[in-house]
Amino acid sequence: MTTLVGRSPRTTLLLLAAAAIGLTLAGWAIGEIMRLQPCPLCIFQRLLFLSIALLALVGALLPAAARVSSILLAVVAAGGVATAAYQSWLQYLPQEGMECGFGEPTLIERIVDWFGALWPQMFLATGFCSSKDWILLGLSMANWSGLCFIGFLAAAAVMLRRRSD
Repeated sequence: MTTLVGRSPRTTLLLLAAAAIGLTLAGWAIGEIMRLQPCPLCIFQRLLFLSIALLALVGALLPAAARVSSILLAVVAAGGVATAAYQSWLQYLPQEGMECGFGEPTLIERIVDWFGALWPQMFLATGFCSSKDWILLGLSMANWSGLCFIGFLAAAAVMLRRRSD
């Protein structure tokens, strides 16, 4: 983390944007290659990674907005940690009849449905949130996603701390 944050804020933000885009594309590619069915929480996490990329690019291209961008990036990353943790909980403690939401579609499910209608190949949710179809080193994709969001949150926190020193 020191080498990442030791760089200029602009370089750091560009690296964070590239990492977020890379993670989005990697998740999509793994799903396509292995024919996985992404769930609404998976797709929402893709949207959060893309939001992180957008915020990082805005901060890198508009230096005056870098602090606000970093704060918003931290908020989005914290939301990603919470989303991935919730999906991990659904995967490790499945209960009969419990899925992404209860009853009527949640706000997250409506957002995902809207993006799925716009770009189905990237954002169409067809799977169940409790499914653990892909595991690497004993961790599901939701677990890995949560760790990545923690990394983004830590990078944003270190950047904000360095600016306040």
